[in-house]
Amino acid sequence: MSRQVFLFDPPDRFVAGTVGLPGRRTFFLQASSGGRTTSVSLEKTQVAALAERIDELLDEVVRRTGGNAPVPAVAPSELSDTAPLDAPVEEEFRVGTMALAWDGEEQRMIVEAQALVELEAESEEDLAEAEERLLQDDVNGPPMLRVRLTGIQARAFAKRALDVVNAGRPPCPLCSLPLDPEGHVCPRQNGYRREA
Repeated sequence: MSRQVFLFDPPDRFVAGTVGLPGRRTFFLQASSGGRTTSVSLEKTQVAALAERIDELLDEVVRRTGGNAPVPAVAPSELSDTAPLDAPVEEEFRVGTMALAWDGEEQRMIVEAQALVELEAESEEDLAEAEERLLQDDVNGPPMLRVRLTGIQARAFAKRALDVVNAGRPPCPLCSLPLDPEGHVCPRQNGYRREA
């Protein structure tokens, strides 16, 4: 069976979103175009890292082009997308590896998310080689979501993704661990449970 690539060039919509209540949320990347929608699940930390790296890469593009690239300094407010994920949210795969690139000729951000694959190897070197071979295999590699975004779309994606990550449970002012609605056992209070 050949590798399945979900290509959106460009998407009508590309967002990070969640399903579930804070503390038990599942994070998704969702791309939509022409009546088709692809959703892939990933960890909260992956969403945060992707958004931060997109902003860093866009800032570097602006710096290297002397401000001539079609990339805004901040996400335009008119492109703010606060709508929920398109339903039904059906996971195509769980993300393992992500990659970013800037296509200077087309002036596009390329976001790739590849499925999580478990490999067995006798040593760390063998495992690294097996991973590299699998990820480079265009015929038998893991499923992949590939999205090509304009600079404006990429900025808007990064802003929403960071907003989604930060919309979870508030941090404890003493230990910075997440606070649950029913309370919090704080290690800085020696396990004493405060009543809200």
